[in-house]
Amino acid sequence: MNMEENKREITSSSPDHKVFSMWKVFLPVLIGLTVVVLMFWHDARKENLESVWHSIHFDTRVAVCIVLGFICMFGRDFGLTWRFRALTNRNLSWGQAWKVDMLCEFTNCITPSAVGGSSLGMVFLNSQGIEMGRATTLMLTTLFMDELFFVVSCPIMILLTPENAIFASGGSAFSHGIKYTFWVVYGIITLWTILLFMGIIWKPDWIRSLLNRIAGWKLFKKWGNQISALGDNMVATSKELRTKPFGFWLEVFCGTALSWTARYLVVNVLFFGFIPGDDHYQWVILARQFVIWVVLMVSPSPGGAGLSEWLFSEYYGDLIAVGGLALIMAIFWRIITYYLYLLIGAVLVPIWLKTTVKKHEANKRHSEVVS
Repeated sequence: MNMEENKREITSSSPDHKVFSMWKVFLPVLIGLTVVVLMFWHDARKENLESVWHSIHFDTRVAVCIVLGFICMFGRDFGLTWRFRALTNRNLSWGQAWKVDMLCEFTNCITPSAVGGSSLGMVFLNSQGIEMGRATTLMLTTLFMDELFFVVSCPIMILLTPENAIFASGGSAFSHGIKYTFWVVYGIITLWTILLFMGIIWKPDWIRSLLNRIAGWKLFKKWGNQISALGDNMVATSKELRTKPFGFWLEVFCGTALSWTARYLVVNVLFFGFIPGDDHYQWVILARQFVIWVVLMVSPSPGGAGLSEWLFSEYYGDLIAVGGLALIMAIFWRIITYYLYLLIGAVLVPIWLKTTVKKHEANKRHSEVVS
C-alpha cells in the first residue's frame, strides 16, 4: 500500500473506513501486549518474581532514577521535535512538531520494528500544513539521519568497549548469536545508508534508474510502483537538500544524536537506581544499548514487544546478581520507553483522526462549491 492510499484510508469520512483503520491500529497493540503478558507469566513461575519484587527497596534513590528515566525520554522527544522544526525551517511550531513526533512514535509502537512506523510520517506532516511532496522529502531525510547516526556511532562504541563486555562474556550461544546478528544487521544498515546518501544527495538519477530496473524484475513486480516512487522521491529530495548549508545538517544531526542518546540513557539511570555500587558498568550498559537497538530493528513484533523484554533480561543478566531482577527492570524500561507512548498515542490519535477527517470534509465541500 503506498502513501496516497494510506492517506486516503486514514482521512476517509466513511464510518466503515474509520472502523477498519482503528482495528488496524489497535489489533497489533493487543497482540503485542498478549505476548508480553504471557512471557511475564512464564518467567514469574520460573524465577519467583514475587520474592524478587519484595526484595527491591523502593527508596528515594529508585524513585528519583525512575523520574530521571522519564526525563531522559523527554530529552529524546525534545531532540526529535527540534529536528522536525529544523527540517521545516521553523514552519512548524513546537506544539505541531511535538504532535508529529508523538504520532510517529505511536505508529512505531504498533508496527513491526522491521517495518517501522515512519512510513506515515509524511501524512502526519501533511496534516500540520506541510505539502505532501515536501513532507516525503523530510521523512526521507529523517530516515537518512537516523541510519547515519547508527553507522557512525556503533563502530565508535565497539572500539571503545572490550568485546567480551559489549557482547556478554562466557562464549555462550546467546552471546555469539547477538554478536553475529548485530554485525549482519549493521551491515544491512550501512548498505541502506549508502543507498540513501547516493539517492538523496550524490547520485539521485543513477539510483532512480537502478530502482526502475529493479521494479521491472518479476520478483519485485508486486512492489514495482512503490519502488519507482521511491526513486522519484529521492530525486525530489536531492534537489532541496543540495541547497542546504552546513549549519542545517549540523542542527539536524545534533537533534538526532540527542534523541537516540537520551533514549539509551534510560537504562543507565535504571541500573543506577536498582543496583547501587555497580556504577563502573555504566559505559558497558550504554554501549550495549547500541547493540540492542540495532538487533531490535529486525523484530517482527509490534514495537519489538516480547523480544525487547527477553533481550533485555538475557543481555543484561550477567550484570545483575539478583535472579529475576533483570525482568523487573525490563518492565520499568518498557513502561518508560514504550507503554508511555502507547498511552499518549491512544489519546492523541483519535483527536488527530477527527481533526483530519473534518479538514478532509471541509476541503471536499470547498472543492464542490468552486466547481
